[in-house]
Amino acid sequence: LQYNRVWIPDNEEVWQSAEITKNYKAGDPFLHVQLEDGTELNYPVDPAALPPLRNPDILVGENDLTALSYLHEPAVLHN
Repeated sequence: LQYNRVWIPDNEEVWQSAEITKNYKAGDPFLHVQLEDGTELNYPVDPAALPPLRNPDILVGENDLTALSYLHEPAVLHN
């Protein structure tokens, strides 16, 4: 999963984009991510509910939501 981008829930902005900076192994208590502002974060995760993946930049602004690779709340709101 390293270098994939995910959506992290945020109290102020609802969702924040983050890049995974270290490989995640099943059972790890944290996901090591870097937010777009450069902040590094150890995001606590439940292995059964990992954060949603972010769509590639090429799909941002897509008129047809069914064309998105990942269709979930943060992807729709971002699009």
